This record gives sequence, C-alpha cells and structure tokens, in this order.
Amino acid sequence: MRHLDAAVSEIEQELITFTQDLVRIRSYTGEEEEVIRFIKERMEQLGFEEIRIDSMGNLLGRIGNGPVTLLFDSHVDTVEVNDAEQWSVPPFSGAIRDGRLYGRGSVDMKSSVAATLYGAVLAHRLGWGEGVTVLVSCTVMEEDCDGENLRHLFEEFELRPDYVVICEPSDNVITLGHKGKAQVVIRTRGVAAHGSAPEKGRNAVYEMAEIIRRVETTNANLADAGKPGSSRGTLVLSRISSTAESLNAVPYDCEIYLDRRTVPGETNETVQKEMERIVAGKEAEWAPGTLKRRSWTGLSVVYEPMHPPWRIAEDAPLTRACAAAHRAALGSEPERYEFWDFSTNAVTPVALGIPTIGFGPGEYKLAHTRDESCRVDRIVEACSFYAHLVRVLADTSDTSDTSDTSDTLNTR
Repeated sequence: MRHLDAAVSEIEQELITFTQDLVRIRSYTGEEEEVIRFIKERMEQLGFEEIRIDSMGNLLGRIGNGPVTLLFDSHVDTVEVNDAEQWSVPPFSGAIRDGRLYGRGSVDMKSSVAATLYGAVLAHRLGWGEGVTVLVSCTVMEEDCDGENLRHLFEEFELRPDYVVICEPSDNVITLGHKGKAQVVIRTRGVAAHGSAPEKGRNAVYEMAEIIRRVETTNANLADAGKPGSSRGTLVLSRISSTAESLNAVPYDCEIYLDRRTVPGETNETVQKEMERIVAGKEAEWAPGTLKRRSWTGLSVVYEPMHPPWRIAEDAPLTRACAAAHRAALGSEPERYEFWDFSTNAVTPVALGIPTIGFGPGEYKLAHTRDESCRVDRIVEACSFYAHLVRVLADTSDTSDTSDTSDTLNTR
C-alpha cells in the first residue's frame, strides 16, 4: 500500500487545477451540460468503472464493487452573477490569490465536486476501497429544486446507497443536519372596480395587509420561542404581487410568497397549521409554492418545496465513521459539529431512511456572495477526508448488516 502523503502529493496539483477549470465553466441552473460533460470526461480519465447520465442530466460515477455503498453528492449548478464588474477577481477566472481559489461556485460547490472525484480515486489507488462501492454524483438544478435531482437519480438507476455524504460547504466541519424548508404561496381574492369608485369593489391588497402583519408576528414569535444559541425557525415574505385590470382599477388578486425554515421538532404539519392560522377569517387560500423548471436535457421538472428538518445522531455509525476519517485526514478529533441553516439534497436520502451526513470545503456564508472564494488547503483536506471515510467503511464492511449492492448501477 502506497504512503498516503506521496499519493496526495501526486494528485494535489491536478486536483486544484481541475477545480479551477470547473469554476471557469459557467453552469447556471438549467445550463449545466458543458460542466457535466467536462466532469464525465475527467471521470473516464481517472478510471471510474461505470459512468452514467440520467434523463434529468445528473452524472453518476462508480469505483469499486464492495458490499457497502457510499455516495458522495455535490451539485454543479450555481446562482447567477449579476454584478461581475464589482468583483475584485473576475467571477469565472478561477484565479488563486493568497491561498484562496476565487470564482462563482468555488464554495458552492465545485471545490467539493473535485474533492469527491479525487477522493474516490485516491482511496482506490491506495487499495482502501475493496469493501466499498463508491458512487460520486454530480447533480443539477439544486439551487432551485434541492433533492429533486437525487430523487430522479435514485428512481431511474434504482439506487439505494447505504450511506450518503452531502458535500455542501461546511469549512470541513462534520455537519449533522439542516433546517427544513416550506415555500408557500398565499393568495387573496378581491372584486375589481374602477379607481374612481373603489367602494364598488374589494381590494385584494388590503385583504392581504392583515395577513402580512400575521406573517411578521409569526416570525417574531418563532424568534422568541428559540433557545439562546440554538437554531430557530424563521418565516420570511420574499415576494408580493397584485393584479388589476389597469392602474386605474382596484386589484382583484394579490399573492405573496413565503419562505419558512423549520428546525427539529417542527414538521410539515406544523407549517400547515401555521398557514391555516395566518389566513383564518380572510378571503384567502394557501398552497405549496410548486416550481416548474426544465433541465438541460429538456426534461420538465416539478418541484414541491416542503421538506422537514433532519439531524443524524452524534453516536450514529456514520457519524462515528466520519469522526474517525476526520482524525486520520485532519489529525485531530472534531472540535464541534455543524448544523446548516439552509436546505440541501439531503432531503431525498433522509426521506428514504438512508443515513446521511454533511462535509465539504468552503465557508458556506461565502456562498452566493461577491468574491466567493475557497481556501485551497481545505480542498486538499476534504479530498483526504473522503478517501479516509472510504477506508473506515471498508474496514467495518465485514461486520456490516447492509445488503449486497454490487449491481447497483445495472439497468432493469
């Protein structure tokens, strides 16, 4: 078995250059074809044993054929750049300055894409993965439809991995869960009338005014209910619009879009009861804020944004395995665990009962920001962590009670 330091040294420059190349490819949501095909080509060069693209455009590669299946997931789409002239480093340059790689997606989350590919390869080259089937997914449309990509991938390829690592940015801190999400539309109905005779109509915007106050009060109550230092639920009005026959008419329709983030202990039923209270007594109705999008392959995607929160236990087998990988790769015990404020692709494996955890390079507070950047050494560390996690799971595979998934990627 080759020495780890020598193996990491061999791939380090190639890993970083590949990450730079990924950042240089613009891959807004729904426009990921170029970056998917670029990664597919690199998987082929690195010796992935099976590589497939599903009907939505998600990419999946496999190395190994062991009885335990581990999936590393990273999304390749990014939010748009609308202020490029204000960046101190061009957003698609992939430039490295003072040990940081700059550019859109450097944090969210192309550094993770590169680290998972090379982490899987590193484990394979060191002979660590004989008991593990390692899957690497590079998923699309996460920014708008988190989890819908993995749902398509799992269903189309009949996948059910034993463990999933969501490689969203955590600054290489093991992350045990994240908040839930419910996006909701509330609509009020009015009666149209000419602006010169408003008493003949009913203004849908005025009908909405009390609802908006209730939304604000609900969010304040959520803040008061939270324990100091703990995560708390939030409710935000993110969009409002109205419809009238003209600018001289009473609006007959008003709509608001709400973003509700939930914490452990809250459920989808919690949100449903909350929305019923908010619209009670008003000429109003609420519904999930269903989104309709089209993937780069042309597939129509319908997304229902109602996901509960989740948290894996600190003493769960996957958590313990990650702690062991942390000790081996970073040379220390985990000082703390993270809990993400945002939602991720984890919603799909968690809903299926698959043990899921988070770990990825980059500070998540820098995602979606101007001058987004990731420390280069964190990318190398993450690559080593992923390789060590394969080793840890391989060492325990003989006593695992998971079923044989050696034909995971085979078609029916």
